[in-house]
Amino acid sequence: MPTPLLLCADPLRPTRCDPHFAAQAAVARTLGAGVALVDHDALLAGRAGEAVRRVPQGLGPLWYRGWMMTAEVYADLGAALEERGARLCTTAAMYRSAHELPSWYETFTDVTPASAFMPCRPGLPPTAAQLADLASALPPGPGVVKDFVKSRKDDWDGACHLPDLADTAAVHRVVSRFVALQEEFLTGGVVLRAFESFDRAAGEARVWWLDGEPLAITAHPDTPGLLPRPDLTEIQPLVRRLGCRFVTTDVARRTDGAWRVVEVGDGQVSDLPSGIDPAAVLAPLIRRS
Repeated sequence: MPTPLLLCADPLRPTRCDPHFAAQAAVARTLGAGVALVDHDALLAGRAGEAVRRVPQGLGPLWYRGWMMTAEVYADLGAALEERGARLCTTAAMYRSAHELPSWYETFTDVTPASAFMPCRPGLPPTAAQLADLASALPPGPGVVKDFVKSRKDDWDGACHLPDLADTAAVHRVVSRFVALQEEFLTGGVVLRAFESFDRAAGEARVWWLDGEPLAITAHPDTPGLLPRPDLTEIQPLVRRLGCRFVTTDVARRTDGAWRVVEVGDGQVSDLPSGIDPAAVLAPLIRRS
């Protein structure tokens, strides 16, 4: 029996699917899978029970496909669903392992840029001395800053790129700007990553994995017109070692030819690029519970 999908409801018309996920809902129904709706706004506001009120009782296992949330909120979602006789196929522990860099970094150390991280609260960036200590663990040269989940690469010069990790004042300035712009959405803390040069003309590939096997390779949503074909020989054993059911890896070719994992994510909250048939990802997914 096809596994149902849990999709985000339209905030303005809560009995309908959010338009961003409407095509996925249509594909799921075509493939015989049920679709349930969750109120994402209520979920983020801490009202998990209210958020799942439209999920039918006794639905059993299901996959979430929707907007990002913190690992803590995801755990609340899972608990609220269990009270209604439903169960997320990705556990809260799996979600955190794929969603937050400190949880997946050790597994992928050999195939991803060197990184160092520390917790901090929204609005409270690390001090210059703390950042200098953090940067000292990385190779000399340029870097980037992000939180445990997201960067602000659209503000490359002001809140992302670190031209020289040894320039403590500049690092502190950019990191502080990054933390300020993230506001209450800062997740976990601050990550400094060594900068690596990638073949930008080739773009990034987003590899979708289910139970350790690649189920689809798509373009990255930021570069939907580019689709490199990565060599997954070194990456697949690491995905299996991570032990998460539904995962994405964003993969790019470094200028020396090596394939590198730029980012790991939980597949439930990873976006599809424009122009892709959602069935490429959803068909294998809903056949597995």
